[in-house]
Amino acid sequence: MTDFHKHLDNRIFDTVAEAALETGMAVYVIGGWVRDIFLNRGSGDIDIVVVGSGLEFASAVAGKLGKKGDLKIYRNFGTAMLRYRSWQVEFVGARRESYRNDSRKPVVEEASLAEDISRRDFTINAMAVSLNRDDFGKLIDPFGGLSDLENKLIRTPLDPLVTYSDDPLRMMRAIRFATQLDFEIDPASFDAIKQNASRIGIVSIERVMDEFNKIMLSEVPGKGIKMLRASGLLKHFFPELDELYGVETFNGNAHKDNFFHTVQVLDKLAQRTGDLWLRWAALLHDIAKPLTKKYVEGTGWTFHGHEYLGSKMVERIFRRLRLPVNERMKYVRKLVLLHLRPIALTESLVSDSAVRRLLFEAGDDIDDLMMLCEADITSGNMAKVERYLENFAVVRDKLREIEEKDKLRNWQPPVSGEDIMQAFSIGPGREVGMIKTAIREAILDGKIPNQREQALELMYSEGEKLGLRVSKKIE
Repeated sequence: MTDFHKHLDNRIFDTVAEAALETGMAVYVIGGWVRDIFLNRGSGDIDIVVVGSGLEFASAVAGKLGKKGDLKIYRNFGTAMLRYRSWQVEFVGARRESYRNDSRKPVVEEASLAEDISRRDFTINAMAVSLNRDDFGKLIDPFGGLSDLENKLIRTPLDPLVTYSDDPLRMMRAIRFATQLDFEIDPASFDAIKQNASRIGIVSIERVMDEFNKIMLSEVPGKGIKMLRASGLLKHFFPELDELYGVETFNGNAHKDNFFHTVQVLDKLAQRTGDLWLRWAALLHDIAKPLTKKYVEGTGWTFHGHEYLGSKMVERIFRRLRLPVNERMKYVRKLVLLHLRPIALTESLVSDSAVRRLLFEAGDDIDDLMMLCEADITSGNMAKVERYLENFAVVRDKLREIEEKDKLRNWQPPVSGEDIMQAFSIGPGREVGMIKTAIREAILDGKIPNQREQALELMYSEGEKLGLRVSKKIE
């Protein structure tokens, strides 16, 4: 049995215990803080449940700490929040909840501690520790949460069909906890998620995606993604990802399952980076394959243009899922568009020109792109994988060499449109664009170095071809 006294030895708990004695209210710390003690994880959030008025009790604690001005009261929810040093402390009165079929918003009534604990989502979150003088530090665990922690099991205190129907977001939370903690979901609970999966539609997409991104940031995100699909949840909020699942066979030829390939790429990448948006690029890199799939006699299954169509789908997916439509979205879109380019370089002689163009288009994201492409090699043929990775090493060396020589990362043209207009006394128009393009292509093809002097010389010669007359020498 854990000795909670050493964990309860701080000013917050001492003050709460004093207030409990003075007010005569029964008070407990409950939920995540208790769970995380057994998991040996630190927790900055402390949830206090009061048998009585949580708001009145919160005010008493804040007054004793000299923090009344910092107490935030949320009367509509019957909760109060107090930030004290590194802790965020939430106070709420013990309550029971009842739900309507079409809403996650419960009807709330005052209740006993036992009733409050029973309404919790999972047994591992339904443990409490007393902060009362008579039994200070005593663990209250009526539903076997400690045993479920030891057995690495996600289980609901009450009938899971009712638990998930009442609050469908709990289905996402079950899978998120199982993924983060590397637990399994109790079979009866998982079956209840399958039966209630369609009810995820009454939850705001923002809340769903908050849980989804926590899964994405887990050590092995693929575990959660696979459970989302197997449970039937995925198709209700992310059908494009769900549609990657499955294998089609024609004339005895089958393509790989693009869903499991995507999950494998995501998990490989997650071993190397915790960057959420790079992980999103892995999740979406083949998202257009179902729409571009075609069987070609003599060739087999093809997915021509899936990188281009996939990049076009990124913004629509981000908007629907309420993800940020900003530079992060553009970053994901760029990586989806370019994810085949490094692989194509490994399949042929690596030319300086091809590397320049890749570096020009990828810019500062080139290293992330290479990481994504290396994770994309998921063949079961180890000799093939090793050959690809060796070729990637050649491409990386070539990238470093070209970058040192030509400085093309986040390239800015050595001759601007303003330079061209001044040199030939012309305004904005087709000729300016044609000259700028000629200079860019000459640099990328290695015909001239990425230097202003040589670019100006080419500017004059291209202008002459277009019948333009030099009116001013540009330095």
